[in-house]
Amino acid sequence: MLELAFNGGKKYWGWVTVLLGVIGAGFAVYLWQFNFGLGITGMSRDVSWGFYIANFTFLVGVAAGGVMVVTPYYLHNYKAFGRITILGEFLAIASVVMCLLFIIVDLGQPVRALNVLLYPTPNSILFWDAIVLNGYLFLNIVIGWNVLEAERNGTHYGSWLKPLIYLSIPWAVSIHTVTAYLYCGLPGRGFWLTAILAPRFLASAFAAGPALLILLCLVIRRTTNFDPGREQIQSLAKIVAYAICINVFFFLCEVFVVFYSNIPSHMDHMKYLFVGLHGHNSLVPFMWTSMALMVFAIILLVNPITRRNENVLAVACVTVFIGTWIDKGLGMISGGFVPSPLHHVTEYAPTIPEIIITLGVYGVGFLVLTLLFKIVVSVKEETKA
Repeated sequence: MLELAFNGGKKYWGWVTVLLGVIGAGFAVYLWQFNFGLGITGMSRDVSWGFYIANFTFLVGVAAGGVMVVTPYYLHNYKAFGRITILGEFLAIASVVMCLLFIIVDLGQPVRALNVLLYPTPNSILFWDAIVLNGYLFLNIVIGWNVLEAERNGTHYGSWLKPLIYLSIPWAVSIHTVTAYLYCGLPGRGFWLTAILAPRFLASAFAAGPALLILLCLVIRRTTNFDPGREQIQSLAKIVAYAICINVFFFLCEVFVVFYSNIPSHMDHMKYLFVGLHGHNSLVPFMWTSMALMVFAIILLVNPITRRNENVLAVACVTVFIGTWIDKGLGMISGGFVPSPLHHVTEYAPTIPEIIITLGVYGVGFLVLTLLFKIVVSVKEETKA
C-alpha cells in the first residue's frame, strides 16, 4: 500500500514540499545545537526541561487520545467509528514519532537514548516511559496497517490481531499515565506532587486528541472524496465536550487544594502562573488565555445547537487544542520549575533556535501523518468505487 502515498496532485505535493522545507530548516538548526550544545536553548540549571519536553508531554496526550475512537469501535462495536478508527490510529503513530524526536533533541547527544536499552533500570520511570511509547508505536503500526490492508482486500482482519487491539486500549492509557509519573515522581516539585496529575493528563488528552482528529476529518472531507461522516464527527465532539469539562474540573480541584491547604511552597507555583511572583509574570497572559479558551470551548461544545454547526465546532476544537497546549505544555513545565525548591525565580522562554527545531519536529510528524492519511483516503476511495 505504500505506493498509494506517492500518487497525488499538485496541492498534495506542494504541501509535502512545504513540510520538507520546514524539516530541512529544523534539521539545520538542530545540527547547530548538536555541535554547540543546549546552550542555544532557553533552558538553564534551574529550568532543565523546556519547550521540547512541553511539546513531548502534550503530544503523548494526542497519541493517547486515539483510544477514544478505538474503544467504542473494537470494544463496544460502535460501527459508525469504523470510518475513522484507522485515522485515529495513524494520528497516534505520527504523534508518538514526534514524541520520540522531541526526546532525542532534548537529550543534546542522541546516543544517550541508547543508555535506556543498554543499561535498563526497571526502578526508573524513564525506562518504563521508553517501553510504553515504543510499544504503543509498534501496536498502532501493526494494527492500523493490517486492518487497512484487510479493508482494501475486502476481507476481515486476522483473528491474531484481536489480542493486540485489546492490549492497545490499556496501553494507550499507560503512555500518558507513565508520563505523568515522570513529573509527580519528583518530590521536590510541589506543583507536580499530586495524585491527580495522571487523571488531569488523561482528561486533557481525551479532549485534545479527538479535537485534532475532528479538525483533520473536516480537512479530509473538504480536500478529498472521502467523507468521515457527520455522525462520527458529532460523536467525537461529545467526547471532547465531556473531556474538556473534566479537565477544567480537575484543575479547579487543584486550585482548591493548593490555596485551602495554604502551603506557601505549593501556592507560589500557582501564583507565578496566574498573578506573577516577585515581579515575574511572563506566563500570566498565556495562562489566562488558556483558561478563557477552554471555558469558551465548553460553552460551544456543551450547547447542542453550536456543537452541531461544524463551522462553530471547528472553532471550538481549535480553542480546545490551543488551550490545552498552553495549560499542559508551557504551564505544566514552567509551573513546576518556577520557583525552584530554593524559592529562586528563574524564568524560562524558548529561544528562536528552539522554536525552529520544534517546528522541524512537527514537520516530520505532519509529513508522516500526511503520507499515512493519503494511504487511508486512497483505500477508502478504492473500496467505495
